[in-house]
Amino acid sequence: MSSTVSTAATSLPSSRPGSIGLAAGLAAAIAAVVAILVANLWMPADHPLHLSDYAVSLVGKILCYAIVALAIDLVWGYAGILSLGHGLFFALGGYAMGMYLMRSIGRDGVYRSDLPDFMVFLDWQTLPWHWTFTEHFAWALLLVVAVPGIVAFVFGYFAFRSRIKGVYFSIITQALTYAAMLLFFRNETGFGGNNGFTDFKRILGMPIATTETRAVLFALSALVLIGFFLMSRWLVRSKFGRVLTAIRDAENRVMFCGYDPLWYKLGIWTLSAVMCGIAGALYVPQVGIINPGEMSPAQSIEIAIWAAVGGRGTLVGPILGAFLVNGAKSWFTVAFPEYWLYFLGLLFVLVTLFLPAGVLGLLRRRRAGER
Repeated sequence: MSSTVSTAATSLPSSRPGSIGLAAGLAAAIAAVVAILVANLWMPADHPLHLSDYAVSLVGKILCYAIVALAIDLVWGYAGILSLGHGLFFALGGYAMGMYLMRSIGRDGVYRSDLPDFMVFLDWQTLPWHWTFTEHFAWALLLVVAVPGIVAFVFGYFAFRSRIKGVYFSIITQALTYAAMLLFFRNETGFGGNNGFTDFKRILGMPIATTETRAVLFALSALVLIGFFLMSRWLVRSKFGRVLTAIRDAENRVMFCGYDPLWYKLGIWTLSAVMCGIAGALYVPQVGIINPGEMSPAQSIEIAIWAAVGGRGTLVGPILGAFLVNGAKSWFTVAFPEYWLYFLGLLFVLVTLFLPAGVLGLLRRRRAGER
């Protein structure tokens, strides 16, 4: 087994010396943006470095997407598990936080009721059982972690125990997120139907739409991204990460050496889901809405594209891909909204054919050529 793990460790893209500089550059870039944002609170509106509330929310949203891209890189880039359903875990975390935000509205809603407005509109008389304790922020944080984690653990246990992998696993994850989307679309489930949750007023008693609150949420998203990146970097360099990569490259050989791939795959799968749930919880108060559309199969496919474009199996690459693709999406959906999906499909085809290692792989080749 030692030779298998050693071979896998040497094949890890993130273990190259150049990745240290890339990781440091990533952390420095995020820290610089956070510093500019903090200074932005005291800048006059006409200052060249002043960021509008829209820009703050946009970059904050992309930071949350970058966490999701990092999460899928752990399971796809290092464990060889292509998931087309990670949008489900992202949405579950978002809904858990959204339930707390809806309860925080209180009687400031349209109907001046203790119930969320959509429940009053649907003539609900009491809160459903699954809304119990959702007025407490600590309970919401527990749900953000526990719900995606439990769903991922149960699903992953049966899937990995049955040794479902490859395209079959990808199709099943896509079916799972599609089934969940249809469930959340139903009004009787108590999740707002197709409109979801919106019109949030406060978080921890503070107005959610103020510049100061947006800045805090932005900075928190950046810090969580850096924290998850450092944790992921440590994880893939540990024995667990080396065994995980060996499973990706030669699962049968790892089994013959006495290791059970089930628990390694299940562990990284569940951790990845929890990361997505936390990203969803940070996303909702910054964007101001959560609905079943976040669970759509198209959204999960787009997550995989972020990792592919940036360069999977590198940690830094998927983060870069999330910023590149979502930055392009923000521009395209304003300038040429009808062509965005065509551009996204073309981008994925071009990267698959000509940049199998992603944009980060291209940058590394150019750096190596200059030496």
